[in-house]
Amino acid sequence: MSSPTLFTAVEQGNLQAVNALLQAGADSNTRNAEEMTPLMVAAGLGHMDIVETLLDQGANVNARNTLGWTALMKAIYNYEQDTGFPEIISALIAAGAEFENQIAYGTRPLMLAAGYGQAEVIAVLLAAGADVMAKNEGGFTARTMAEYKDYVQVINLLYEAEIIAGTNPEGACSTRQPAGGAQVIQFAPHAKN
Repeated sequence: MSSPTLFTAVEQGNLQAVNALLQAGADSNTRNAEEMTPLMVAAGLGHMDIVETLLDQGANVNARNTLGWTALMKAIYNYEQDTGFPEIISALIAAGAEFENQIAYGTRPLMLAAGYGQAEVIAVLLAAGADVMAKNEGGFTARTMAEYKDYVQVINLLYEAEIIAGTNPEGACSTRQPAGGAQVIQFAPHAKN
């Protein structure tokens, strides 16, 4: 069977066809014109059952496309669906996916998730041990990238992870839970010169 047929089945989310093609000898690590693997496509579209099948069939969890993106990076955010896929990221990490890979400008998965406002994805990456204090080539951390887009929930999550990591960043916001369960956001003042 030709590899474009496998990609078509993956794109359509057709698990039965994917299984049939793999059983007939299709390569789980084949590449398309953009150097994407079926696993990257399935992860980026949120097809968990196909991701699991491809992993079971020996798909390379850390394969990179021409831009350096991996299946994990593709699962961080889907523009058309306006969501990320934390459950797929968990499965990929459990299968050995590297969560500190860098793409252009030293951008890491945690930074991508912060830039897209994906709090659930960030929680999975932090639980796996992603470095909350890592900086890209411009000197930005995941939190500073989230601040640029005013993703308050993400900023809070990353700020608290920075505190746990033993830092005390200035100008970040934190949360606390007052009586009644209402969430209060406090912005730390910047030092005046």
